[in-house]
Amino acid sequence: MSKKLLMLSVAVLFGIQASLAMAANPDTGPGCGLGKLLWADAKHQKNIAPQVLMATTNGTGMNTFAISSGTSGCTNDGQVMAEHKVTVFAAANFENLSQEMAQGRGEHLASLATLMGVPANHQDEFFAMTQDHYIALLREEGETSPVAMVTALKDAMATHPVLAKVSSPR
Repeated sequence: MSKKLLMLSVAVLFGIQASLAMAANPDTGPGCGLGKLLWADAKHQKNIAPQVLMATTNGTGMNTFAISSGTSGCTNDGQVMAEHKVTVFAAANFENLSQEMAQGRGEHLASLATLMGVPANHQDEFFAMTQDHYIALLREEGETSPVAMVTALKDAMATHPVLAKVSSPR
C-alpha cells in the first residue's frame, strides 16, 4: 500500500510541477531539453499528455544542464555570468572538491584553479594553500556550502604572497 501511495505522490508532484510550468507560458510547452527531444514525435504536442511527459522528463534535472550547455535543443545565448562560473562549478563538484582540497591535488581542484584565474605554473601553490587551510576554507564562519567555500578561497588567495599577484578573476 505504501508503495502505491509513494508512486501516486510522485505522480502528483510531477503533475503539479508540469502544470505550473505550462501555466507560465501555455503557448510554448516545455521549451527545450531532453523531454522535448524524447517526445518530439508525439502527435498533438500541444495537448496536455505530451506536454506533461515532456515537462516531467525535463524535471529530472537534465534540463538545467541542457540550458546551460546549449544542448538538447536549448540555445546557449544566455551565458552564466563570469563571476558565477566558479560558484556554479563549485556547487556541482562540491564533494569532489572537498576531498581534493584535503589531498592537495586532483582534477576538479585543477579545474577550479583554472576557473579562478590561477595560471598552470602556479597551481601547485593553489593546491598547497587549499590543503593547508582546508578547515577554514570549507567552514567559512561556521557555514559549509559551495558559496562560502568560494568566498573563503577568494579571500585566502587575495592574501597569499604568490597567488594574489598571479591570479586573475575570470
